[in-house]
Amino acid sequence: MPVRFYLHLTLVAGLLTLPGCFTNNRNQGERLYGQHCASCHGEQGQGLGQLIPPLAGSDYLAQHSYELACIVRWGLRGPIVVNGVAYNQQMLGVQDTASHHHLSPAQVTNLLNFLESHWGNHPGPAGVRTIAGTEAELRACGQQ
Repeated sequence: MPVRFYLHLTLVAGLLTLPGCFTNNRNQGERLYGQHCASCHGEQGQGLGQLIPPLAGSDYLAQHSYELACIVRWGLRGPIVVNGVAYNQQMLGVQDTASHHHLSPAQVTNLLNFLESHWGNHPGPAGVRTIAGTEAELRACGQQ
């Protein structure tokens, strides 16, 4: 009887911890975009006239795919050209609003995978991003 009791107790404890095994990261990129990017780049990535470049159908995303993780992390300064239009506004790096720390490599990966698969954009030459690829990009720009 005690063995059966402990077996049931272990099973119940395991079931109670099971929800912690599953996260809702499937739509994390979209949520992060809405939380950090949409206020400037627009709900559909359309940008804001000649002030904020579009992310939808952006040739910049395609041409600079290996720099995007660093841009998300550290921001962007200086002139850029997107779809033939020159922009020169400073973009700040993105931080986790809850922790006030940089987004994790996994969060940056999910955000960029969302950007690069929506609004007419396509993943870079290496295909869909991986966390390891994002970590390598962040190391290449000096920080992880």
